[in-house]
Amino acid sequence: MSTPIVPVTAGTPVDDVPASGAVLGKISYRIPITYAVLAGAALLGLVGTMIGREGAWSQTTEFQSRYGDQWFTIPNFSVPSLLTVILLTVALLAAAVYGYLLTSGRKAVPVWLHIVVGVAFVLAFLTWAGAGKSAVIPVTSLLAGALALSVPLIFGAMSGIVCERSGIINIAIEGQLLFGAFAAAVVASLATAPYLGLVAAPIAGALIGALLAWFAVSYHVNQIIIGVVLNTLVLGLTSFFFSTLLADNSATWNARQPLGVIEIPLLSQIPIVGPVLFRQTILVYLMYATVILLQIMLFRSRWGLRTRAVGEHPKAADTVGIHVNKRRVWNTILGGAIAGLGGAFFTIGSGLAFGREMSAGNGFIALAAMILGKWNPTGALVAALLFGFSKNLGNVLSTIGSPMPSQILLMLPYVITIFAVAGLVGRVRAPAAEGIPYTK
Repeated sequence: MSTPIVPVTAGTPVDDVPASGAVLGKISYRIPITYAVLAGAALLGLVGTMIGREGAWSQTTEFQSRYGDQWFTIPNFSVPSLLTVILLTVALLAAAVYGYLLTSGRKAVPVWLHIVVGVAFVLAFLTWAGAGKSAVIPVTSLLAGALALSVPLIFGAMSGIVCERSGIINIAIEGQLLFGAFAAAVVASLATAPYLGLVAAPIAGALIGALLAWFAVSYHVNQIIIGVVLNTLVLGLTSFFFSTLLADNSATWNARQPLGVIEIPLLSQIPIVGPVLFRQTILVYLMYATVILLQIMLFRSRWGLRTRAVGEHPKAADTVGIHVNKRRVWNTILGGAIAGLGGAFFTIGSGLAFGREMSAGNGFIALAAMILGKWNPTGALVAALLFGFSKNLGNVLSTIGSPMPSQILLMLPYVITIFAVAGLVGRVRAPAAEGIPYTK
């Protein structure tokens, strides 16, 4: 009898590899190469440019953590710019070597190493950008702004996960966000009650989700096409009502109705992270609950098991009594409601009036976050936070007068996202039955 060939990839524990007759799979060095590229960029792009400056060794970078009123704050502190960047670059080089050793030994690279590399590179970059400048680096403001920019992306990504895990491609997230923002602003303005707008937003998103489900399930229309059509429809409707109704009578139809900030006692007083996480509107707290609940329900409940079965193998799910199309319809409506809730952040969540095309492509970025997160709520959360952080990083750097050109700062979030997908995520697999209509 011939010995079976067992493919083994990087990250497979050595104890699980058969002792004899096994043919090991090719090792992928994608992660250590990514670490090495970051270390090289820090060495050449940061350290290299700083050494050439006059008085580089005497320059310092000042960081600020204070954000609003707190019982206890960390005072501003300065670090020697060039020395700090050199030490952080050494840490990046060490991480690249350690990652190489782990990968060559067919061991998985731990998540904490990704975090260390990311934090080290960001700190090195911020230290380089603020070297010798009178402006301080506002750490807490940077994190708070990143979270704010990430909220609609996170809701949109969760919407995509619910729909696509059920087998429905939701390209209409952009329209659901925009319609949710529109409904929240109009209802809150008419009722002079922002919390009623918070109720209207998911209803508006659910209506777009219902249209998507109706055409995709009942008429088997191509789901990508119907998603694009719905985006265009919502854009046209909201632009029409904005021009003919909201703009002419904004005091009645489009007044600012911001949600109040809710501080969690004690937790909001924690330096740096307290104001960022626990001094927010109810919409942000709903975002926390949505991610946690969806992570549990999707992988630890009967609903999640049946949802994943419908998205992976609908015929097998049908044979055990699961109503495939019914579940797809309701999950798509639920996904639309989640996206509509995210749209409310553009208006009542941010204290702004509705503006034409104010979703600004966030629905498509949310789709990218969902794919980057591998259709997993936790992964999509991290991806959305990464994009929000990189976008706000560009805003902060332009404020303090970074030496980087403004065009590069505008490109920063997209470059970082592409780099993360290529370097850390690699190839991903969508649900097998995604976009395929089911006929019993």
